[in-house]
Amino acid sequence: MRRTLLLVALLLLLPGAGTLHAQDSTAAIVEDSLWAEPESAFTPDNVVFDSAAAAAVSRPPVSPMGGFWRSLLIPGWGQAKLNRKLTGALFLTWEGVTLGMSIKTAHELNYLRRTKSGSIAAKRQEKEDWLVLLAFNHLFAGIEAYVAAHLWDFPEDLQVSATPLPGGGFGASVRLPVRFR
Repeated sequence: MRRTLLLVALLLLLPGAGTLHAQDSTAAIVEDSLWAEPESAFTPDNVVFDSAAAAAVSRPPVSPMGGFWRSLLIPGWGQAKLNRKLTGALFLTWEGVTLGMSIKTAHELNYLRRTKSGSIAAKRQEKEDWLVLLAFNHLFAGIEAYVAAHLWDFPEDLQVSATPLPGGGFGASVRLPVRFR
């Protein structure tokens, strides 16, 4: 990466590097096109390459490992930093459910031990199951935040929308563009 930046800096320092020369792309634009820009927008003098802005666009709000550790500590935190608030809320909600059920079964297990009940083994297994789900939620939230940080600027080509049905109710339609190159 440093070598690439050094090469770009050296090329910009060469004589004549301040002007950009390319094929005239304005000739292909039809005058009555909706997308036509004024010809002054395509002059080489106003084309500026801002490497800091380009680097800021390509960086996620949090690094993949930063998102992983945040969500491993508190499920949903890494997702919230990546502006995936619904996903973060789901992880946090499931965290509350599993934590609450772990505490509830721990209290029930203590009660069964005090009363010397015969179902202590089953309640101990239930408590362990809830603790495993709690740990799985932490791990899965961390992994999801790690992957989401890597794919945060992935294009959203898949579109799902609700479609009303003629007899009442609604259905779903999915649009997935396919490109052949």
